[in-house]
Amino acid sequence: MTEVNSPPDVGGWTRFVTARPRLSLLAALVLTVLAVLAGSGVADRLGAGGWEDPDAESTYATKALEREFPDSQPNLLLLVDSGRASVDDPAVAAEARRITARLAGEQGVTGVSSYWQADPSTAPGLRAKDGHEALIAARITGDEKEMGETLDRLAPAFRGTHGPVDVGIGGPVAVRHEMQTVIQEDLTRAEVIALPVTLVLLVMVFGSAVAALLPLGIGIVAILGTNAVLRGLTEFTDVSVFAMNLTTALGLGLAIDYALFIVRRFREELTTGADPLAAVGTTLRTAGRTVLFSALTVAVSLAAMLLFPQYFLRSFAYAGIAVVLLAAAAALILLPAALVLLGHRVNSLDLRRLLRRGRPKPSEEAAEATDGTGTTDGTVATQGRAWTRTANLVMRRAPFFALGTTAVLVLLGLPFLGVKFGTADDRQLPSSAESHVVQQHIRDGFPGSPGGGLEVFAEGRATQAQYADYKERIAALPEVLRVDGPLVKGDAAYFTVLPKGEAVDDPAQRLVGELRATQAPFDTEVTGAAAVLVDSKDAIAERLPLAAAFIAIVTLLLVFLLTGSVLIPIQAVVLNALSLTAMFGAVVWVFQDGHLSGLLGFTSPGSIETTLPVLMFCVAFGLSMDYGVFLLSRIKEEYDATGDHDQAVRHGLQRTGGLITAAAVILAVVMVAIGTSRVTNTKMLGLGIALAVLMDAMIVRSLLVPAVMRLTGRATWWAPGPLRRFHERFGLSESDGTSAPVAVEERDKVGVGG
Repeated sequence: MTEVNSPPDVGGWTRFVTARPRLSLLAALVLTVLAVLAGSGVADRLGAGGWEDPDAESTYATKALEREFPDSQPNLLLLVDSGRASVDDPAVAAEARRITARLAGEQGVTGVSSYWQADPSTAPGLRAKDGHEALIAARITGDEKEMGETLDRLAPAFRGTHGPVDVGIGGPVAVRHEMQTVIQEDLTRAEVIALPVTLVLLVMVFGSAVAALLPLGIGIVAILGTNAVLRGLTEFTDVSVFAMNLTTALGLGLAIDYALFIVRRFREELTTGADPLAAVGTTLRTAGRTVLFSALTVAVSLAAMLLFPQYFLRSFAYAGIAVVLLAAAAALILLPAALVLLGHRVNSLDLRRLLRRGRPKPSEEAAEATDGTGTTDGTVATQGRAWTRTANLVMRRAPFFALGTTAVLVLLGLPFLGVKFGTADDRQLPSSAESHVVQQHIRDGFPGSPGGGLEVFAEGRATQAQYADYKERIAALPEVLRVDGPLVKGDAAYFTVLPKGEAVDDPAQRLVGELRATQAPFDTEVTGAAAVLVDSKDAIAERLPLAAAFIAIVTLLLVFLLTGSVLIPIQAVVLNALSLTAMFGAVVWVFQDGHLSGLLGFTSPGSIETTLPVLMFCVAFGLSMDYGVFLLSRIKEEYDATGDHDQAVRHGLQRTGGLITAAAVILAVVMVAIGTSRVTNTKMLGLGIALAVLMDAMIVRSLLVPAVMRLTGRATWWAPGPLRRFHERFGLSESDGTSAPVAVEERDKVGVGG
């Protein structure tokens, strides 16, 4: 096929993206190959932490301890199991000392100590209560990548049977490294699951295998491009390995959403007799504007995570914004070029014909109405009528559906009132993971919380008597099991405080506050797992109102630019937030309380990691806005053309109901594939957002939004005169400019709008 040159009446953007379609696609292929090369090895440069506030007291104390007392914080624990013998058995003790000495001689390892050579005052904390297990503690130095490389070198030599003892490897560095490895393996498996299932669903939606491949291509371009962006960001800042899961999910999900919307509108235009170039022009002026607008709303929700100090959350903002913008760019640049080249062949290879009998002739197919997906087969009219019947039923019983769905959503969200926040630890890993097994043995069998205590860093000159007096006062605190130290170096010292319970339970968190409130003749800073959790919760609580206000204000502004209404943006924010209640309720009921843990294959730690609700809200809210924009843009287009509010709502649901449902199901499949991860946080993220997406598409968009809009009636479109004129000049609408502004004329007649 020859290159297509746009006639003069085609808009500037259409002319730009379709003037040389083959050249555009070739350039995209070259850029994609470069992205593959640039993004290679990105997973090895990503971190498995990022939950702490870098400006918090606990972070300062941790860095100070690493600087002044580099051996003070062991991150590697070797669990030595003597079987039926006692850890004090001469043969066991001799072998354990040999292992300890060998570990101390390894490069990159410092601060090695063990039960068999510990100070008598600290030795009991390194020995299991049954006397058959004891610990060797050490610190692996370097950054996360260097620590991982050192662990990979050490683990095969120290893991397993050594004479009369068996050795297991645990500690924070082992947990992080194993989590990073498992996430990479699970992401590969999720992609293997999601891609073929998504392709099958797209074929069922589009009918045409050719059309079905287009969204997958856009998604792959977005994912590969985002990996290259993340690789570049690792040169300047820390990025979490968890962000790669969001890259895959949103890359496929949003690319499919945008491609569904554009291809559907393109096929609609073809059925009206438009040639491919004119159909692309109309599609970009209508659906293309909505896709751009939708991408902005999703990006805004994700950008709110940049307001939080934890790099775990900021990483998701980096990945999410990049993949959203790349998906939109690919849908608005590459997809139109492909559609111009394909023309009517976009409907080729209709695989569903193999399953049908008595198929209509092509002329009859073209005469069929199109549904929200833009397909042109005999099932479309039936689907369109089904959505029309749904709209009619909802609007006839609007009070019932509005109150009923709201009550159900609120009820489903009630478990979240009992949420308990915690930190991500080894229980994120499957129960068979070595570091999980070791840490569970330590939790169950050792007194106190070895490796999970609190450290108090003391700054300022002090006498031994002052240190002793301070030690006595903190030892008297009700939640303290034992106080070790101080270890003094110049004007600095540190104490190790072991809580009576677990490292981050409620008593340990209270102990953090008590330690910080205890007076001392020198400056003190508290760190440790519980202190990091307390500081992280405080940082989120401090920034959360600002992030919520940012999302709300920008969303209100963007939806106003789309609709020109004052009421619709408020409805959008409230109903979107309401659509997330089921997700939050399920997260607590399943992952905190442990229901379905056996079926889903995870160990419940009894809490939710502090940053997860923020992350899930931003992602799910953005996706809800994505579907909301699709629906509202079509309702607005019909209202502008007819001025009939009820008909506009029916028309919008009828034309986008199938599209939104299909897009939600496909995105849910991708998220469920992510949710098959063996890491609990990733499982929670995938399954929780899948639930939120389905609830939004099938309950909120299909039932609640039409019911509420029916109740608000024509007042839905009201705006004061100055705002209305502002929208008429700067607003955005899915309209190609050919429809008469009937709604504006009718609105002015009745005095609505100021």
